[in-house]
Amino acid sequence: MPDETPNPLNDLLMQVNTSIFAIQTEDKINFISKDNNFFFTAFKENTGHHIKAFVPAVRLENLGDEGFKKRHGLKYPYIAGAMANGITSAAMVKTMAQNGMMGFFGAGGLCLEKIEENIIDLKNSLKDKPFGFNLIHSLGDPDHEMATVDLYLKHKITLISAAAFMRMTPALVYYRIKGIYSDSKGQIVTPNHVIAKVSRIEIARQFFSPPPEKLVSLLLEKGLITQQEAQLSAYIPMAQDLTAEADSGGHTDNRPALTLLPTMLALKNEFMETYHYKEPLCVGLAGGIATPESAAAAFGMGAAYILTGSINQSCVEADICDDVKKMLCLAEQADVAMAPAADMFEIGAKVQVLKRGTLFPVRADKLFKLYRAHNSFDDIDEKSKQEIQEKILQAKFEDAWTSTKEFFHKTGNTKEIERAQNDPKHKMSLVFRSYLGLSSKWAIQGNLERKMDYQIWCGPAIGAFNQWVKGSFLEVHENRKTAEIALNLMFGACICIRASILKIQGIPLPRGADLFKPMKKKEISAFL
Repeated sequence: MPDETPNPLNDLLMQVNTSIFAIQTEDKINFISKDNNFFFTAFKENTGHHIKAFVPAVRLENLGDEGFKKRHGLKYPYIAGAMANGITSAAMVKTMAQNGMMGFFGAGGLCLEKIEENIIDLKNSLKDKPFGFNLIHSLGDPDHEMATVDLYLKHKITLISAAAFMRMTPALVYYRIKGIYSDSKGQIVTPNHVIAKVSRIEIARQFFSPPPEKLVSLLLEKGLITQQEAQLSAYIPMAQDLTAEADSGGHTDNRPALTLLPTMLALKNEFMETYHYKEPLCVGLAGGIATPESAAAAFGMGAAYILTGSINQSCVEADICDDVKKMLCLAEQADVAMAPAADMFEIGAKVQVLKRGTLFPVRADKLFKLYRAHNSFDDIDEKSKQEIQEKILQAKFEDAWTSTKEFFHKTGNTKEIERAQNDPKHKMSLVFRSYLGLSSKWAIQGNLERKMDYQIWCGPAIGAFNQWVKGSFLEVHENRKTAEIALNLMFGACICIRASILKIQGIPLPRGADLFKPMKKKEISAFL
């Protein structure tokens, strides 16, 4: 019988590239680490010992969907999601790519010049390593959305994250099908890939379907695509990959991951059966992933990949002030709230933000309720008008309108100004929206005079993460590095999965055997 000297189970679980055997002796169970050949050699000798349970190797690179990783050139199925206004910075995208993962630059809310500057930087730095850019649905400014797509096509950005879309748009369809062709083997080749981020089934259906014929015809009439591109578009989905966005920071419907992911996986199977796509559809999960247990649960439910956001905002690479990062490090799970969204204010869309240490959610909600109840700023009662001007806008309404007009002139969106001059309710909306837009910039810049108005996009994941890292080197923001955290979550997920395999074979685990606390990247690498 081979050596059965027991090892601490936690140490064995961390050796994720090696199998574990639970050996039943006369009076106890010993855990040993052996390769799979142990099955065939262990019992040639006459012994009363026998194998009680077996745990295979669970490697980080084997998590998720192999096709998804191959499609995007990834070693690990992990994405750092796009956070607008460049919070998901070029530095964050670079570190993810350099560690076998992927990040999406947060292009939403930035001017075209700033987006282009980061495109050039990332293309020069990363060459062929995987990365992408965000495309956020611009409900009130479709011209900017199309201009952003033109910029991506010009610089051959072949992967985008499509966020906050409520329907397919000409710009999104144009990006997806431009350049599509059939190769010498008759296979359809799509140069441009979309990873959609959605939480509603009706939107997911649109992304898993081919581009709408009406929009394809419109693009063809305008001469933006060729007849061949139009014809071939009927055989591809709008998005090959879809992120099921559960209870996340920013734009969210607060969907529970336990119901959302299975629903999206069922939808994926339905559309594969309907359209017989040559390339398989994939579904990943975002929203609430902040601990090894939640990452393991995502992969256990069938997620092709995981995507994180809130926890990355507290990392050194995030382009947001240190004051905000400190606030995030103190947040608990219930320290978040829903507040009106700047980009879809009029229709009542909301974003999830940090409420601890800021009055933004309360003030933004007050502005929205007043907007809904009145047809102009002048119709609002005097007490509320005074509060808005003195505490929220910190300017006279007309002065705030002057600043708002200057912004829209600068961005070239003069249609909004013309409409506002003829519609006092819309004028009120634009001024209120300017507060919502500036509040996120104050947070990024660290404008301490407006600290109580910081808008910090954040989900409950940050509270779970802070609880997990309490007492470790990751407790403070100065030590939080995006790729290192990602490796910790995946390594910890592998340990959780291996512990679960033991449990379902009826093996009681010693107390603390399945616990994993954060480790430095170098320490994790020693186990891989």
